[in-house]
Amino acid sequence: MKTILLTLTLVVTSFILNAQSAAEVKTDGTSLTVTVTLRGSGGHILVSLHNEASFMKKPLEAASLEIKDGKAIATFNNLAPGEYGVVVLHDKNDNKQMDFEPTGMPKEAFGISNNVMLMGPPQWSDAKFEVSNTPTEIEVRL
Repeated sequence: MKTILLTLTLVVTSFILNAQSAAEVKTDGTSLTVTVTLRGSGGHILVSLHNEASFMKKPLEAASLEIKDGKAIATFNNLAPGEYGVVVLHDKNDNKQMDFEPTGMPKEAFGISNNVMLMGPPQWSDAKFEVSNTPTEIEVRL
């Protein structure tokens, strides 16, 4: 349980320290558009982009997004083709960290690319997907 808490806390801290605008436009490489759909409202959606070496550590890029009509959309530009993974957190109370129940279970929704149901910390093998030379779009459901 402590491992789960530590892992999730590190992910959220990475979001905060490395958040940047998803609207930033770059000119080379391909793009990845991440659409996050959720039932809840309020707060922000934190999205981080990783490769295998950075997964559950410092993200390659991150964004803090407003929720509009149950969705939030992030676009990451200038990506080289390869394998990537996305981690998403619904920061309902905008405190820039994942909140936990006294039992250690997360209070706020989180997810990873490929929409795998998690029973413990996210794993690279579950989250990875391929980005090619053409723009890629994925959806993460919370």
